[in-house]
Amino acid sequence: MSQDCIFCKILDGDIPAELIYEDDDIVAFNDISPQAPTHILVIPRKHITGPVALTDTDELLMGKLVKVGVDLAKSMGLDDGFRFVMNNGERAGQTVFHLHMHVLGGRELTWPPG
Repeated sequence: MSQDCIFCKILDGDIPAELIYEDDDIVAFNDISPQAPTHILVIPRKHITGPVALTDTDELLMGKLVKVGVDLAKSMGLDDGFRFVMNNGERAGQTVFHLHMHVLGGRELTWPPG
């Protein structure tokens, strides 16, 4: 855990968040600044700064992160379309340096993004 990471503070209970999913490895909650009618953040409990910080030992964790995202999207009725977004670095729009996956849906998602 990183002392200055907002997501680590949520995991520690120092910052309140209404969790919509949690287990020993993964936590999910609604984004406080949603970019779509459904905008969920799915994060690992393990502090990893971003996608490039992943190691070989994180492969199962990443598979679980994606699976939880799919299950949440389905449970929110987004079977007809949703998007996963994972940013890496400031130039890509990453503002919280704790690995997280955005699950977006509930509206038409155009292409290309950004």
